[in-house]
Amino acid sequence: MKRTLLIIAALIFSPLAAWPNINPSKPVKVFILAGQSNMEGQAVVDLDGPDYNDGKGTLVKLMADPAKTALFQHLKSADGKWTVRKDVWVRYQREDQPLLTGPLGLGFSVYGDEHHFGPELQFGHVVGDNIENPVLIIKTAWGGKSLYRDFRPPSSGGKVGKYYSLMIQQVREALANMDQEFPALKGCGYELAGFVWYQGWNDGVNGRTAVPEYEQNLVNLIHDVRREFNTPKLPVVIGELTGPWLKATGDWQALRAAQAAVAARPEFAGNVLFVPTHEFVRKPEDSPNPSHGHHEFGNAETYFLVGDALGKGMLFLLPATR
Repeated sequence: MKRTLLIIAALIFSPLAAWPNINPSKPVKVFILAGQSNMEGQAVVDLDGPDYNDGKGTLVKLMADPAKTALFQHLKSADGKWTVRKDVWVRYQREDQPLLTGPLGLGFSVYGDEHHFGPELQFGHVVGDNIENPVLIIKTAWGGKSLYRDFRPPSSGGKVGKYYSLMIQQVREALANMDQEFPALKGCGYELAGFVWYQGWNDGVNGRTAVPEYEQNLVNLIHDVRREFNTPKLPVVIGELTGPWLKATGDWQALRAAQAAVAARPEFAGNVLFVPTHEFVRKPEDSPNPSHGHHEFGNAETYFLVGDALGKGMLFLLPATR
């Protein structure tokens, strides 16, 4: 009798019992979300007042709009609380700040609060809704970083970028420590399932050297990441640089074209996809941060739709979900 009670108690209080959607026989699908400040997450949830354009373009204001409510309704539960998924987890090691880990919800932005989010939010909902396995998202993103220098991959020659090395280091740490940082996933094992790249601003401001090299540097980054983790066909989604433009010109348009050209290469057929995002840009006057064009004006709809497109792009590449 005592042994039976102990077994029942162990089941009740075990991590897997606390998260009933977890099937330990299915490996965790791990996705790397990499980039700079727009991947860090600058979307505003609920901040208001004159500093935030009276809340225009925040998630709360958008959800109150009858024309948009249905788009965002899954982000709140029936009791009015923000949704926290029980089958998708996030790990985000910010620079010189505490590590963020936990089930998918608001707050996995550079600010570490529930007032902001990034593409990971809707990306996580999209893949979580369509993959039976548990999902772990590893964010490796730092503001103001170029591919030309900061993320420079080994195959590009010259000095390897500090943040390329840090990205690889953080992914290795996350995989090695998964059981400790996410007890609910203990014993599940993992599969590196995809890589998302959403970056470009700091290269775009360097039209003389960074933009002409961007295509080849991104090709090299993809090959090097795959080589690092022994995943030669790792699905890769390239998110178009969004910024403040529906139609970019000059170096900015050249950079967007370089991103698209990478995915169009025959060597990447069927496993690298370019996802356009420019149509998700909203007007600055309809956004919480009208002067922050480099951060998509902090508009929650923009970041939501970017995450949605990145997630759907990833599903298109995953064999089991085609």
